[in-house]
Amino acid sequence: MSVGAWDPTEQIAELSDAVLAELLAAADCLDEEGFGLSLAQVSRLAATVRLRPEAWQPAAALDDEQVIRLVRFYTLAEGRLPDWKAGSASPVIALCRLLRRRGAWPAGLTAWIKAHSDNKFLPYGSLADRL
Repeated sequence: MSVGAWDPTEQIAELSDAVLAELLAAADCLDEEGFGLSLAQVSRLAATVRLRPEAWQPAAALDDEQVIRLVRFYTLAEGRLPDWKAGSASPVIALCRLLRRRGAWPAGLTAWIKAHSDNKFLPYGSLADRL
């Protein structure tokens, strides 16, 4: 049995258009096992759950529907994919803040998030972060 080698050049430190495209493709496969991602993609893209909130700024270029798709994807991914738990640092929080700033919060999204996640910080984040 061999162990894979860690390649620091493959670490995702910021969101590129290519990474956003991969995430949106996965968001189109919510009902598929592993969201249609390969094991290598799951492992590599897991770094996106640990990005700082300001690293999600490129998502501002997405339309409202794409942001909502990512919210749904990350909400489900946290419970289904290994190493995707993010707690109060979840990308869902940054994406939801983007929707609220735009005035594009859809009716029912809060209830959907709460029904599909056990992360107590979703969708609003930590109270300490908001003070």
